[in-house]
Amino acid sequence: MRLFKLKTSRWRQAGFTLIEVLAAIAITGVIAMGVSIASAQVLNQTTKNNDYTIASRNALNALYWISHDATMAQSINGAEGFPQTDDLSIYWIGWDNTEHTANYTLENGVLKRIYSENGQVTVTVIASNINPDASLTNCVSFNGTLTVTITGSAGEGDRVINVTKVRDIATRPSL
Repeated sequence: MRLFKLKTSRWRQAGFTLIEVLAAIAITGVIAMGVSIASAQVLNQTTKNNDYTIASRNALNALYWISHDATMAQSINGAEGFPQTDDLSIYWIGWDNTEHTANYTLENGVLKRIYSENGQVTVTVIASNINPDASLTNCVSFNGTLTVTITGSAGEGDRVINVTKVRDIATRPSL
């Protein structure tokens, strides 16, 4: 009889039942699936945020340099056709009679600033991935105010993000 009790107590301490093991595996699987879905969403949102930031920074950088030059301008040419048919050309004479010219040209989505000070020319890439569509990137000059609309694009395929920035720039009163 004593031998029978000893065997029974060992059998009860044998470990987990099959149902307990299956329940633990199922719970672990549900948690792992939730973690993998959350990780995929975080990576997707990070890509979207990076694309938005790149497009926004390109548009803001372009607006900064154009407004920097346009506030000094005594003459602005090509505003109505920029960037589709004309380059934007800004000209002014400094307080020390130094002649300044800034030409903005958009080729293949790259906006370049060709700056000349008394004949010394410097070419600088201002922004890349600028959308050249006339409805998204354009200039309008009216009553001494230059309104510049720049759209930066980033991303690939069907995930392209366009960010449009608009700035009204008051030029010198003589314009």
